[in-house]
Amino acid sequence: MKKILGQKSFVVRNRNVDAAVTELGGHLGPVTFSLGKQKVAPFSVAPWWDEKLPAGTPALLRALRGDFFCLPFGGNGKAWRGEQHPPHGETANSKWKFESLRRKSGEVCLELSLKTKVRAGRVSKRIRLVNGHSVVYQEHVVSGMEGSMSLGHHAMLKFPDREGAGRLSTSKVALGQVFVEPVEDPAQRGYSVLKPGAVFDDLETVPDITGATADLTRYPARRGFEDIVMLVAHPSVKIGWNAVAFPEEGYVWFALRDPRVLASTVLWISNGGRHYAPWNGRHVNVMGVEDVTAWFHYGLAQSAEANPLSALGCPTHRELSAEKPLSVRYVMGVAPIGKRFERVADIRFGDGTITLEGEAGESVKVPVDVKFLGV
Repeated sequence: MKKILGQKSFVVRNRNVDAAVTELGGHLGPVTFSLGKQKVAPFSVAPWWDEKLPAGTPALLRALRGDFFCLPFGGNGKAWRGEQHPPHGETANSKWKFESLRRKSGEVCLELSLKTKVRAGRVSKRIRLVNGHSVVYQEHVVSGMEGSMSLGHHAMLKFPDREGAGRLSTSKVALGQVFVEPVEDPAQRGYSVLKPGAVFDDLETVPDITGATADLTRYPARRGFEDIVMLVAHPSVKIGWNAVAFPEEGYVWFALRDPRVLASTVLWISNGGRHYAPWNGRHVNVMGVEDVTAWFHYGLAQSAEANPLSALGCPTHRELSAEKPLSVRYVMGVAPIGKRFERVADIRFGDGTITLEGEAGESVKVPVDVKFLGV
């Protein structure tokens, strides 16, 4: 273990990836990918990492960085059948225990574990790196739990401080919607701009409160606002994906998932809209690209109860079985691109590779163990 940016962290690395995982909350970050001579660190770390925060600040906020596993996903302000989970669950707030660090056949795997208390069970976290792959393979195995549960990954990207520096795209979406309530309250020094509850089918034309539309594919944008939208994967999608291309920086970040396990994506667009502590208007140029099975970020109770999204047939929770562990597998990586590669139009999946296709016909083929997803 090492202390990295204020948090005791486990470290796992090979020639392509250097990754830290915080003991507190199991947050994966920082992560540095090597693309030849270029080093890429795509994830955000909260700007207060070296500050003393007030007593009672959730551990989640103390460690906030990179990507973390949420069980249950969401704020969890409302109890569910006597269970009161912390924001994004114990998996994002409690201390993880070291189990093993194994190397074999060109791979390295870090395994951590957590015994949960609010709902008794066990979660195993496995971070796997493969030589020659600029990719992090994550698996969380949930065992010993029974009943309804929301869940998800909470990846947070740090964008360059330049309007429209990153270009977002996703696999096919069945439904897009802005969070059904105002994300922030001006009376509490928080501000949001997208129209609450607005339904859309194009990320480039999302209604805002002024009557205009916002282009969510280009970010950073809308400085001074905090917004949340949800994208439900289309039933035809076999492998769900999200990608953000950074042409000037020369790379694209991507995430892959099984939409039967993680059905939707929540976009948390954080660009200085929170002026209360510890945010204080300085959490800017960050976008959470969060693959989940949940109803927005409300938490377990609202996701497990009947809600407008579940009424449409879109899953917002999973039913866990104590006899059958649930495996949640997730792939995140980067690939080099040229300055003419504007945005990912599609991802094609091959045998041990993926091909990222650009809108103008460019393509980049990189090694990825797609079979890891079990799709």
